[in-house]
Amino acid sequence: MRIGVVKEIKLDERRVALTPAGARELATLGHDVLVERAAGVGSGFPDDAYRAVGARILDAAEEVWGDSELLLKVKEPIEVEYPLLHADLTLFTYLHLAPNRPLTEALLTSKATGIAYETVEKGRGHLPLLAPMSEIAGRLAAQAGAYFLQGPLGGPGLLIGGVTGVAPARVVVIGGGVVGTQAARIALGTEAEVTILERSLERLHELDEYFGSRARILMSDAIVLEEALREADVVIGAVLVPGALAPRLVTRDMLSLLKPRSVIVDVAIDQGGCFETSHPTTHTDPVFEVDGVLHYCVANMPGAVPVTATRALTNATMPYVRRLAEAGIEGALAADPGFEQGLNVKGGEIIYEPVAKAYAEGTPVAPW
Repeated sequence: MRIGVVKEIKLDERRVALTPAGARELATLGHDVLVERAAGVGSGFPDDAYRAVGARILDAAEEVWGDSELLLKVKEPIEVEYPLLHADLTLFTYLHLAPNRPLTEALLTSKATGIAYETVEKGRGHLPLLAPMSEIAGRLAAQAGAYFLQGPLGGPGLLIGGVTGVAPARVVVIGGGVVGTQAARIALGTEAEVTILERSLERLHELDEYFGSRARILMSDAIVLEEALREADVVIGAVLVPGALAPRLVTRDMLSLLKPRSVIVDVAIDQGGCFETSHPTTHTDPVFEVDGVLHYCVANMPGAVPVTATRALTNATMPYVRRLAEAGIEGALAADPGFEQGLNVKGGEIIYEPVAKAYAEGTPVAPW
């Protein structure tokens, strides 16, 4: 199989979808690995590292897109890449189609096959290809909250962990999944006061066993959420409905409950965001203010740590890439119902139900 890797061109994105070690594994199995020039540089992998393991370096992205049967990416294609989609291509990447009607339409028009990392499942709703980036994003969310609490950056001028005789900041995490757990873990490490809101009773028990008395772990409802917002200095949105639009849990009116210059970190922004006032930002320009509340809504948070993130991502994706290469697209998906859940579009049709529902209801629902 001809397997392509292109350079990510989304703003501030430095990750790459395949390491030289992964390229070597595929080349050893007899596959033709095509890598766009400088694709791995942002993650610390020069072209020579790919050449040394048998990959071919191509000068133009158009060549890689055009010659590949299976194209590996990190982020969803952006508008300038839409014309490069074609019917003979299978795209394996994060797609986040529910809030992105233009990309959905481009994929349908091209009749390309799109397999989304974020909807591949592995037992009990576990999302094995989303989990490593969720872990990184959760940890970065706590760091971002701490950073933007500083006065010169627009925050209230708080040290997140306080100091002797002075209370720490209060961090509220909405959602107790992978993102929320990691955000809480790092916030607790900075000695912040942490509250986690979660709706699953089973997950509440798991969080209670993990954190014990170090964090307040509460069943989330409208009243509990409002009370938590009143107390918060940092609010981290960590809510996920796999493949679907994130629920809007905090409306613009609810911003009035927050303290002046408090900080919101919306990790759900890739799926539309869980705050009504959110819109995507970049690492170059990460924050904006609405009604006196600072919003951090970077849509590719792990892109800030590409060396770590690339290795973590390819550790998770390589077994699936190998299956696609060895068994073929249809064979690999048919052999694993969880993997088949990653199939979002094929032959001009939407396959994944949450995306079809969002598309039918008129995506994007997000204000941006």
